[in-house]
Amino acid sequence: MKTGKTIYVLIIIIAIGCSEINEKSSPSKSSKLYLGADLSYVNEMEDCGGSYRANGELVDPFEFFKSQGSNIVRVRLWHTPNWTGYSDYDDVVKTISRVKNAGMETLLDFHYSDTWADPGDQIIPAAWKGLNDEILADSLYQYTYKTLISLNAKGLLPEFVQIGNETNSEILLEEHVDELTEPINWSRNILLFNAGLKAVEDVEKELAQKIESMLHIAQPEFAFPWFSQAIRSGLSDFDWIGLSYYPLWSKYQIPEAATAIDSIIQTFNKPLMVIETAYPYTIEEFDDANNILWHSAVLDGYPATPQGQLKYMQDLTQQVISGGGSGVIYWEPAWISTECKTLWGTGSHWENATFFDAANNNEALITFEFFDQSKYASQ
Repeated sequence: MKTGKTIYVLIIIIAIGCSEINEKSSPSKSSKLYLGADLSYVNEMEDCGGSYRANGELVDPFEFFKSQGSNIVRVRLWHTPNWTGYSDYDDVVKTISRVKNAGMETLLDFHYSDTWADPGDQIIPAAWKGLNDEILADSLYQYTYKTLISLNAKGLLPEFVQIGNETNSEILLEEHVDELTEPINWSRNILLFNAGLKAVEDVEKELAQKIESMLHIAQPEFAFPWFSQAIRSGLSDFDWIGLSYYPLWSKYQIPEAATAIDSIIQTFNKPLMVIETAYPYTIEEFDDANNILWHSAVLDGYPATPQGQLKYMQDLTQQVISGGGSGVIYWEPAWISTECKTLWGTGSHWENATFFDAANNNEALITFEFFDQSKYASQ
């Protein structure tokens, strides 16, 4: 494990080596601050009997998030998730409809998998297994293109599109890999990424409507080497950088992450959002599904309380803004506990990190103040 000092030296070296990548005199920054949430679980939670409250009254979560200041919702899409009835195309249609009706923008997250895609698991959809690289790239293109065209026909074209989810390792693989040691076949990887980006570009041209394309890497310390190598390998132009930032799995504390974000923006000249982060408001468990964020996720100065959760979100958001970033999206603040099953247990693995109090009938927590843009100083 490298020390923080060593990591900063590596950042400087990479930044110098990538200086020719940044051809513009100043980095990009969106004129709009995006503060939002991934609400992909809401339909399932409601079907499982879950509900959400504010001041004791039942609320529609999409409308409530909007009323509290959220302006964007992230929505995941799996290819053919036969193990669940959610996060497939039909469920995404329902979710985006609710997002649009509430008056928020959508970030559509193509996982390009039948299940969870993350840094070590980029498992190819069953329908695409056995295809050679050229046919696979065409399948990815057609799937992305047809999905967006179909959504547009329903009045549900997303404002943002992610080409892959936490794509630290090579995408569309047959099995799990160690993303820290497994080499990436960059010619194949870029062929696939460019197919997805081309699909977004072609839909834009056909509809004469802008769609913001985004590439997503987990943890700020891995963004520099990934984007550097991808661009050198022929990556097509794209619009946004998206990052996951979870202190539990990052070498960086919040101030270090902000410094890295600033360097990423300066080097690659793209607007940037942290599109996944989370923090527990308690370390208690309320069901039989083991929680993911536990004692080891608690930071000094940020107790596992509603106030500590809010402080984490406000401090991180301010640091992202100060570093030149353009937004923060919280991962699954509505994944409450219900009687439904996951792949690993019954209930939620995240109820202690939502914005709703599991001990108080899912009453909205103070953490919703994170969406109040008046709390933040501009860069």
